[in-house]
Amino acid sequence: MIVTKHISIDKECVEKLKPQLERHNGNFSAVIREIIDRNGKSVFPNNSSAIDTSLLKWMLTELDGTLIPDNVMDELLDPVLMHSIRKLEDCLNYRFRELEWDIDIEFKYDNDTLPSGIMLELRGENHKIRTVARILSQYLVKNSLERIPLEIMSVFNINECIRIELARSTKKEATNSLLTFFGGMDEVIKGIKSRPAFWKAIVKRHLLSNYNMVTVHRNYFEDLLSNNIPLGEISIENLAKKPIQEIPLKEMLLLIKEVYETSRVIDKVEIDNDNLILFHSYRSNEAIEKIKKTLVLLLEANGHLFDPKTTANMIVLTHRPDVGIKVNEIVDNLKTSKTSFDQELLMFMTFLKGLKNIPDIPLSFTALGRKIGTSLMQEYEKENGIKKWDLETFKTVFEIINSKIHTESEWKLEGKNLLYTVRKCNIATEGNKFDTYICHTSREAFKGALNHAFGNRAELEVKKLISHGDKLCEVVIRLP
Repeated sequence: MIVTKHISIDKECVEKLKPQLERHNGNFSAVIREIIDRNGKSVFPNNSSAIDTSLLKWMLTELDGTLIPDNVMDELLDPVLMHSIRKLEDCLNYRFRELEWDIDIEFKYDNDTLPSGIMLELRGENHKIRTVARILSQYLVKNSLERIPLEIMSVFNINECIRIELARSTKKEATNSLLTFFGGMDEVIKGIKSRPAFWKAIVKRHLLSNYNMVTVHRNYFEDLLSNNIPLGEISIENLAKKPIQEIPLKEMLLLIKEVYETSRVIDKVEIDNDNLILFHSYRSNEAIEKIKKTLVLLLEANGHLFDPKTTANMIVLTHRPDVGIKVNEIVDNLKTSKTSFDQELLMFMTFLKGLKNIPDIPLSFTALGRKIGTSLMQEYEKENGIKKWDLETFKTVFEIINSKIHTESEWKLEGKNLLYTVRKCNIATEGNKFDTYICHTSREAFKGALNHAFGNRAELEVKKLISHGDKLCEVVIRLP
């Protein structure tokens, strides 16, 4: 039954009703019915979805950085709307007028059905348009993946206006862009929700210790317990999603900063061009030296040489590309021989001689000896078909090496123990002059060879060293 009533509305009220009148083609009755219907829903508590403004603002702010589940997104906005950007724009503006959010949405695009790019502009209250921008960006990316993927290229937020630029891309880049611009906390929140008790305990411990807890990879901790030098390569490679040798130096330095600061191994890391300054609060010199060596070896594995220096509460790592250039010069001037093993050995000898021409040799440079030791063993394996190393085979290869570099040595094999004695080293000694750097590099080459052959199974005990004032070098290799 239709009831006809006469009502009076002043000009000001009519002005306020203009948007609804335009939507209903000037039909006042339809406008009044819409207003009554909308207001009637909020009158009855059981059907009300009205939220206090301050509570809504808090909720929207707390959701910042998280994405909406796909099933909720599909209920919120029909995926079919993606087939026409114009219809999507009309639907969105109508929806937010109904909600009275005072948001204006404008799309700019080159094709209504399959755009190669979209410029999205939203105007309104900042906390509301940020939420809507996140929802619309997720909708556009998600529903473009099976057609022509759209990647978020840029997001600008200025004076209650957000502009979002999207362009054609790949599925991977499109998905990653959504996480980069709008889903920064999404993975974190999902992780916490999956194991709330665990993360609650972790956070509580960090708070109680004033962030003096250290969180490291299990392999890193195992190396510490085994008194080995932990590199932390796993954590960095997991973050970079590529082998450590393929990580560019600038990215590598940023990853070191992230891993070492968040694990709390180091208090603070500063990057100065290609140099690192690490601030710590350790009291033990042994601990400081181990961290310093860990970082030098880590950067060496990345293919870069750094000269380390320590103060009371700092470790300073200075990039030494000049040393790397000198190494390349030495290698480029090498002569090749008939076998790869002989070539590697010649490279080792020339490398050691080249050390005498380089002033101010950093620790990282002498550590390169390990790489040469590893290369020697690899080439010997290939040329002699060795599948598994034992102490006898290891002894044989170093007897060959020592005879060619004129080092006087003795070997004594007793079960799983091998005693190695160097009575005279012609490489490190020239006349009566002993070169500490060359000696150290030779020892590092030996360690590299030992590590390649036996890995962590071999225990090396140093009994005597010429560089420490002894008349000979003597070490024991033990296998379990």
